[in-house]
Amino acid sequence: MLPEIIKATAINSNNHNIYLISGIADLPNDIFTDPETEYITRRLAGKNQNTVILNKLGHLTVVCRLSSNEETTRDKEFEKFRKTGESLLSIFNDHKTELVCIVDSGHLPDETLAFTEGMVLGNYQFLKYRNDRAEKESSLKTIEIVSSDLIEKEIAELNILCKAVYTCRSLINEPLSNLNAEKLAQDFEVMAHEAGIKIEVLNKQKIEAMKMGGLLAVNLGSIDPPTFSIMEYKPENAVNSKPIVFVGKGVVYDTGGLSLKPTSSMDTMKCDMSGAAAVASALYAIALAKLPVYVVALVPATDNRPDGNAYVPGDIITMMDGTTVEVLNTDAEGRLILADALTYAKKYDPLLVIDLATLTGAAEAALGRIGIAGMQYKAEKYFPLLVNSSFSVCERIAEFPFWDDYEELLKSEIADLKNIGGKYAGAITAGKFLQHFTEYPWIHLDIAGPAFIDKHDSYRTIGGTGVGVRLLFDFVKGFGS
Repeated sequence: MLPEIIKATAINSNNHNIYLISGIADLPNDIFTDPETEYITRRLAGKNQNTVILNKLGHLTVVCRLSSNEETTRDKEFEKFRKTGESLLSIFNDHKTELVCIVDSGHLPDETLAFTEGMVLGNYQFLKYRNDRAEKESSLKTIEIVSSDLIEKEIAELNILCKAVYTCRSLINEPLSNLNAEKLAQDFEVMAHEAGIKIEVLNKQKIEAMKMGGLLAVNLGSIDPPTFSIMEYKPENAVNSKPIVFVGKGVVYDTGGLSLKPTSSMDTMKCDMSGAAAVASALYAIALAKLPVYVVALVPATDNRPDGNAYVPGDIITMMDGTTVEVLNTDAEGRLILADALTYAKKYDPLLVIDLATLTGAAEAALGRIGIAGMQYKAEKYFPLLVNSSFSVCERIAEFPFWDDYEELLKSEIADLKNIGGKYAGAITAGKFLQHFTEYPWIHLDIAGPAFIDKHDSYRTIGGTGVGVRLLFDFVKGFGS
């Protein structure tokens, strides 16, 4: 359940309350008795002890010291505060708590938002298909914040961002049986109509008319048609006349095609549309928050299956821009559908294009579940800003080398390009393949590692993590400020 965050003006002693402090002096004298203050002081003096829990007449009272360490960065500190917020969830859910009040006693507005963000994001569950969901569902419904330093707009924005991450995670966690390419586009339409985003969904006939050969080739083995979703948010007060364009990989399920994946590698391939979910959800949040930035999101979507008419290794396909591609591995399908979307993006004469894709196992092998592989072309002005955002929200980007030498690995004897570059540097050669279809400032983010996890990681819950939503939102917010 997505808890609602609301601003409160007073502390109710009958609630379960969390007091955020930087030191003992921040404890309210009218709330804590001298013996309680002395007890809290002793407990917080313990090594690595920053949280004290009291039970006052059946009501939980928690004191959290959100202290800063001069030896660590602000980004690391705020990630610690998010994790601290998440760590208290089990206590409140064990008590079947529906409402928690967070009191900013230490005048720590930014820290309070980070703490609350971690608590809300950590409360996410995907129980749609469980018969015992009523008893498994977390109890928390409302989080009040008492802070003289936070305004309603900041709290409303956090509500929007958390809602967008929940939306993204739920899209990723849906199985193919309930989320093919057409259903994904329908869900985008619902999001767009709510947020005031202009949306057009191209059906197979229109995709054929556009000659999107990459998307059509990958779709050949499917009985379900592909879609191409175009979402546009252009506020009247936009600071940019040329749009920032997001492109998201929308492979709703990837078997590898005729280059079939091993079964164990196929188990989680419903997540191969994580990039699509992230860019649509980020745009959803941007529009709901009314950020003054012109943004477009493009999503090519299909599944990749080995049916009778499926494309095969050795095929030559012609992309939307006329480039011919020799297919040597049908499991390198994401770059084919993204290439057509990147070609389509040229019509906007974009300020910047950012694509997100669960593109290569090589990126995951290099960075694990922790980092995003980033590459850029003509985007030297914007890439450092995006990296700064990535550290701010702890969805960190590691820049990979992008030397022209890697292009040599994609040369084909019988076509303009091969769709794979060989055994080594797979994340980079995939990026180089995509670069061929760009002429504008462009950033490629390979999110194959952190997009989907099989083990709880604080506020990043099992399954789809929603990585990319907070990153893109933070970047665009900074761009518009």
